Amino acid sequence: MPADYSGTWDLVSNVNFEDYMVAMGIDFATRKIAGLLKPQKVIEQDRDYFTIKTLTTFRNYTSSFKIGEEYEEVTKGLDNRKCQTVVNWDNSRLVCVQRGEKRNRGWTHWMEGDKLHLELCCEDQVCKQVYKRSS
Repeated sequence: MPADYSGTWDLVSNVNFEDYMVAMGIDFATRKIAGLLKPQKVIEQDRDYFTIKTLTTFRNYTSSFKIGEEYEEVTKGLDNRKCQTVVNWDNSRLVCVQRGEKRNRGWTHWMEGDKLHLELCCEDQVCKQVYKRSS
């Protein structure tokens, strides 16, 4: 197992989130609310099994998966689309590819020191988020 992502993580920076949400097709009102939120991630990892919870005061989203196994994901509460999702290791990075209505959709997680990085992609937009381990 390349890395242990388990823990609770608090958002410290969020770059290009608005343009990313536009590319996802998220409506104006939801974008305005989401832009004000400071999500917390709770990651539970048991070897290659993951549950990632994104928690906010507005909506919560949970994704559970096993590395290398494709599954149908319904992004309820986000952009409400179905996509075929697979997450794989790339050295110590988690790389997610989501095939569906939007091209170039997915995300990559990696850790540097006490920081958790998340790069979200959709169409031609990239959002870069950084989280720190919760104290």
